[in-house]
Amino acid sequence: MAKKKQEPQHSRVRMDKVVGLVGSTMEQPISETLELNYMPYAMSVIVSRAIPEIDGFKPSHRKLLYTMYKMGLLTGGRTKSANIVGQTMRLNPHGDAAIYETMVRLAKGNETLLHPFVDSKGNFGKVYSRDMAYAASRYTEAKLAPICAELFRDIDYDTVDMVDNYDASTKEPSLLPCSFPNVLVSANQGIAVGMASNICSFNLAEVCATTVGLMKNPEHDILQTLPGPDFSTGGQLLFDEAATREIYRTGRGSFQLRAKWRYVKEGNLIEISQIPYSTAIEVIMDKVAELIKSGKIKEISDMRDETDLGGLKLAIDLKRGVDPDKLMQKLFRLTPLQDSFACNFNILIAGMPRVMGVGEILQEWTAWRTECVRRRIFFQVQKKQERLHLLRGLEKILLDIDKAIRIIRQTELESEVVPNLMIGFGIDQIQANFVAEIKLRNINQEYILRQTKAISELEEEIARLQDTMRSNRKLQKVIISELEQVAKKYGQPRKTQILYDLPKQVPEQELEETEGYPVTLVATQDGYLKKIPQSSMRNAPEQKVKEGDRVVLQLETNSQAEVLVFTDQFQCYKTRLLEFEDCKASLLGQYLPQKLAMEPGENVVKVVLPGDYQGFVLFCFENGKIARVPLSAYATKTNRKKLTGAYSDKSPLRAILAMETDGELAAYSTDGRAMVFSTALLLPKTTRSTIGISVLTLRKKATLDTVVPLEGSGISNPARYRCRTLPAAGAVLKPEDSLQLSITDR
Repeated sequence: MAKKKQEPQHSRVRMDKVVGLVGSTMEQPISETLELNYMPYAMSVIVSRAIPEIDGFKPSHRKLLYTMYKMGLLTGGRTKSANIVGQTMRLNPHGDAAIYETMVRLAKGNETLLHPFVDSKGNFGKVYSRDMAYAASRYTEAKLAPICAELFRDIDYDTVDMVDNYDASTKEPSLLPCSFPNVLVSANQGIAVGMASNICSFNLAEVCATTVGLMKNPEHDILQTLPGPDFSTGGQLLFDEAATREIYRTGRGSFQLRAKWRYVKEGNLIEISQIPYSTAIEVIMDKVAELIKSGKIKEISDMRDETDLGGLKLAIDLKRGVDPDKLMQKLFRLTPLQDSFACNFNILIAGMPRVMGVGEILQEWTAWRTECVRRRIFFQVQKKQERLHLLRGLEKILLDIDKAIRIIRQTELESEVVPNLMIGFGIDQIQANFVAEIKLRNINQEYILRQTKAISELEEEIARLQDTMRSNRKLQKVIISELEQVAKKYGQPRKTQILYDLPKQVPEQELEETEGYPVTLVATQDGYLKKIPQSSMRNAPEQKVKEGDRVVLQLETNSQAEVLVFTDQFQCYKTRLLEFEDCKASLLGQYLPQKLAMEPGENVVKVVLPGDYQGFVLFCFENGKIARVPLSAYATKTNRKKLTGAYSDKSPLRAILAMETDGELAAYSTDGRAMVFSTALLLPKTTRSTIGISVLTLRKKATLDTVVPLEGSGISNPARYRCRTLPAAGAVLKPEDSLQLSITDR
């Protein structure tokens, strides 16, 4: 869509009324309000609530799991969820409902995660059901799952920083020292202020193998060990190597998922046992019911939800003579039985949000885990050095045990025992305290020899640990060994099947077999598209759009119509309205860049209905040239979905107009001039990338502003601006002829 004209800025600074401490109000500049009130809130949401960190957890997850760990629920039995929620409020003051919802998502019973962290008992709902509510916390029980041992194994070794809780009454870990890349193993989603995060889950064994591969060889091909995501709801992944590599490289893109099904010949029905992670059984059933009601699907006689304790099951009864494969292809195209998972690998690294690819995430995790292991070894070295120091003091006592006993017996005051031992044997206070605390029965040569014998072993162990701590290569060996142990102990087979040989797509002509129906096509400037059935338009309210957006195209057509979408990257996407879901005027519609899988940063410029490809498209450029390209240039014989080089890239584009027949247009320049001309003066060009012909003669520093149909321009005296030959300079625009655009395209 063409960009909206910039509104004139007001010289007066907007002032907001701010309520004072005593109820009075004062005016405050809006910029100051944003800086003092809104920005701290936005940063708190980003850093302390919605975006996961390198350990794969948000603060709410971390506080809950750490509380359960301190309650002894890693090795003990289950306790009531209400007890856990109450204890967690010491770290997380956001209320019991929010804490319990966090526990539900981490629970085994909910099936949100491939590797749940909460071993649950009771009704925790299901991630694949919208209406199956979880039971209250007073009825359910929980404890930590065995895999949590990998989260807390090193936490008592000073591997992570401990910080104050919200009221500084206790300490909590800033991160959990996970021994595997949980950030990619556990699915995570969060919406912050101005940014979001959506991380899909990958198979634990495959992630560990990929991490080991990258540590051994930075040029390791990730796709060889990590073929694709693995979701807890199973389903089938439609493998696309180019799209997968792009996601692994940039952290953005989408995976295509579809349900897993089988045909039961005895009952002439289809059983669906696994669905895409991004949808729910109720959503699927509602959509199928809507399609049956509208007459778009006539092959189904009944559909039932037969989900039970055995797992998910949707049963579809077929009418006699229906081909189940063709029906499923149609359902995949028209319902959420085939859906996409949009990836946005946005992770907090040292308090800063960053969108990273899989390789970069694993590199950051490896660097962080290396520091954790180094801190663990340093802690172990300190403890062993402290023990060695005590034993060396005990070794000096071995020289004369009787002297030590004599010093203690002859000392009159208890407070002078330690100083006298220090003087008598030349040891420090710590060593003297250790000696003074030895039981009387242990003051014998055998005990002391047995204790001091460990000195050489401790010295060797300290030297070995210090050598490991100073060597990155040896630290990596430790991490690799731990990853291999985790993969062996907790790894499990993939739940999501990868389809490398994609099923045969429904031929294009079969789309024609679906009976068309009248619809209203609505497109907005920001790239949203709605396909609204006429039955919904009769009593439709005003079209809903995002704030700052506007409707630029609204016309009646057929549900089978083709659509051309031109973008600011000189590309054209071809699609059909059949591929879009019916919408209501009260909804925003579908976002075209996401629906058509456009490239990052690519924006919609114009939506065109080509019809029978008999008209033409005008591309109006900033340098005053206009290219007339027949619509037939975009009518490809193959089912290509994207056309590159859709128009010239030699000059910035100012407007696109699609026309069926010749007519008069009004062209405007940035220096306040306008001209009216007939499109019959524009010679058609057969190539899409033609630079066009000069239409508007521009003065120095002036450019073409826009071109619109004459009837929508607001010009009251066309004769003043009309020209017979091209190019022309036009005439100075009078105030009464100023541009007034309505709901038509620019």
